Amino acid sequence: MKETIFMTAQEVADLLGVSKGLAYRIIKDMNKQLQNEGYITISGKINRTYFNERIYEGRDYGGLQRG
Repeated sequence: MKETIFMTAQEVADLLGVSKGLAYRIIKDMNKQLQNEGYITISGKINRTYFNERIYEGRDYGGLQRG
């Protein structure tokens, strides 16, 4: 599957190992931060680059395998 610009709540939940409900709350909080900086957001989705920067402090850990 081709990576898109935005991550869904299911992708966030799977990556972080949390419930889909918690993933939606994380996305909502991150989108609020982006809106405060003047960015347009999509409800229920988060920009993949921004998410990775916030979670991994800009490091590319996308290829790590979870145990």
